[in-house]
Amino acid sequence: MLPRRHFLQSLAATTAVAGLAGSRMLAHAHEGHDHDHAPFKISLAEWSLHRTLRDDSVGITNLDFPKVAKEQFGIDAIEYVNQFFKDKARDEKYLTDLKGRCSDNGVKSLLIMVDGEGRLGDPIKEARAKAVENHHQWVDAAKFLGCHSIRVNAASGGSYLEQIEYAADGLSQLSEYAAKQGINVIVENHGGLSSNGAWLAVVMERVGMDNCGTLPDFGNFFISRGKNADEFDRYHGVQALMPYAKAVSAKTHDFDEEGNEKNTDYFKMMKIVTDFGYNGYVGIEYEGGGLSEAEGIQASKKLLERVRDEMAKA
Repeated sequence: MLPRRHFLQSLAATTAVAGLAGSRMLAHAHEGHDHDHAPFKISLAEWSLHRTLRDDSVGITNLDFPKVAKEQFGIDAIEYVNQFFKDKARDEKYLTDLKGRCSDNGVKSLLIMVDGEGRLGDPIKEARAKAVENHHQWVDAAKFLGCHSIRVNAASGGSYLEQIEYAADGLSQLSEYAAKQGINVIVENHGGLSSNGAWLAVVMERVGMDNCGTLPDFGNFFISRGKNADEFDRYHGVQALMPYAKAVSAKTHDFDEEGNEKNTDYFKMMKIVTDFGYNGYVGIEYEGGGLSEAEGIQASKKLLERVRDEMAKA
């Protein structure tokens, strides 16, 4: 439940963006998506294996990700997380090795999730510019690997309206650089006001660039956490972000005995996604603790396949 002030702000923002989103929906609805008979495709986000990758005793690194995705999970499209090759963005030898392993395993590189490079919506102009510059190397790496996008955050500070301006400015600067490389800059709802779907939709309209979009994450709509957690409705949030979506993140945590995700109605959520004309990749991002990472990925994949099969019959 949104506190009254967030509800009123979100209502105002939604009203403002409602008439604008339609004009951009056709531009975004099919861009970068694969057109075949399946309602959507399934990819694997590297964060699903973050504990495994950090466990030195397992001996698996980012370079092994393409093979693990294909051989262990039968998934042929992957989404990297820069934390697992943080010092390799400009290492051409490393990137060539990674690209070769993708080719050897028949795996497609979709995007790089970028964290830890500064706030693109920093209230301080110089810090914002530095954050934009820090992201350039990941745009270049994404281009080299054959990705279509980098996923970024819209972290900022200040008032509700000030953060719109700051985030839009940083994203615009980065998107201008990325456009020259043919790369998209896509923003995930990832905490703070970016987890307010209406706020982020307004930011997208303010940027107004074809290569700047969103990556709706089904489970990341907590504006704040803790005792007085503030959560934006996930279904309304995804609906607000889908007109700009160039990728989708299928967040999972816990499953019931029938294999359904306990926090998200996947049949309802995927109908929202596909109703916007999206038939591209939906990335598995398992974050639960009840199953091992491998089991969680398999359970997530099985659920998405079941939803996809039911949708294909409709």
